[in-house]
This record gives sequence, C-alpha cells and structure tokens, in this order.
Amino acid sequence: MKLIVGFGNPGERFANNRQNIGFKVVDILANNENIDVRIKKKKSVIGRGKINKNDIVLLKPQTFINLIGESVLYIASFLRINVKDIICIVEDSSLELGELRIDYLQSDIVHEGVDSMERALKSGRFAKVRVGVGQCPEDSTMEAFLLQDFTFEENLILIDVLNKAEQAVKMLVDHPIEEVQDKYNPEGAPKVKRRQVRAIHIDHKKKAKSSS
Repeated sequence: MKLIVGFGNPGERFANNRQNIGFKVVDILANNENIDVRIKKKKSVIGRGKINKNDIVLLKPQTFINLIGESVLYIASFLRINVKDIICIVEDSSLELGELRIDYLQSDIVHEGVDSMERALKSGRFAKVRVGVGQCPEDSTMEAFLLQDFTFEENLILIDVLNKAEQAVKMLVDHPIEEVQDKYNPEGAPKVKRRQVRAIHIDHKKKAKSSS
C-alpha cells in the first residue's frame, strides 16, 4: 500500500495558493481514479482506493504546512505503511512554474513540511514530487509569495504541470523511483558511487611454511 501526501493548508481561502499545489494534485488523482477523499482521521482527511490495481491512500493534512508530519505519522502508523512507500507532493519555489523533479534520498529541497515529515517519521526515505511554482520576487517575502494565488496566465501553464505531476505519482506507485527519475528529471536518476573494495592477496604457500 502506498500513502500519497499532498502538501497544502486547509481552508477555502488557501485553495488556489502556490503552497497548495500538492492538494491540487491529490484532487486530480481522486477525481480521475474515483477516490472519495472525505474520511476524517486525526488532523487529516483521507481516501482509499486503487491506482494501477495497487492499493493507495490519498492524504490531505489538515494541519498547516509546518506540522504535516503529525498527520502523516498517524496515518502511516494506523495503516502500517512503510516510510519507503510514502510519496509527498510539494511546491518548490526553486523551480520555475511548469518544472518538475522527483527526489528521494539525495534531495536538496529545503522545506518545512518535508522537514516536519522527516522528524516525525525519523527518516527521509520517501519520494518527493517537487512541483515548480516560480521563484519569489525580490520585493516579496517567501511566506507572502507562497500564499499568493496563481494568476490567470499562470493557471494556463499550471494545467500541464499538474497533469505531469499526476502521471509521475501514478508511475511511482508501481515503478522503481530511478525509472521515474530517468523519465521526469532532466539529469535522470542520480548516479550512486559504488564503494570499491581492494582485493587482498593471501600467499597460502608462505602461510603454510610459517605454520610448519
């Protein structure tokens, strides 16, 4: 079973904010897969269903962003979902609107919601779907920027990236994350450096002589 977590703030006034893009992707998944996300659990609403014949849970935390880890930990523990089977969808202000990245362990994202999940789960071994929302202007604070609604022109671009994020999440449900990274990240999956073990030669004849 996979747990898919959309990042966002609860309440209608935040619905079209940049910071609520994770909620938007969850809503698209719920609509396209006929999953009703209305079951209220501790500090969250969830929906259970299937994607590509795999059991999944969609989660929209009802805490604010910096406390997301509380609801994720509760649902993951309640349903006995392993950390490696969690996928989070998060806005990323270091990426231009329309860009997408899939991260796992080697992630350079700085985000209070991701930090909250890592603290609660005591691990960062979950997939991160980073959806670009544009970079913060110099004359604005990051908080104010993320709580802004998307403009009409931006919403036209948003349609494409939301569909792309939905497809990436669906692929993560039943494919290795490296395959998803190769498809969606311009640089592909990160190359893991393998540790080289130096071969040690043992002269068995010399050893036998010394022991005789």
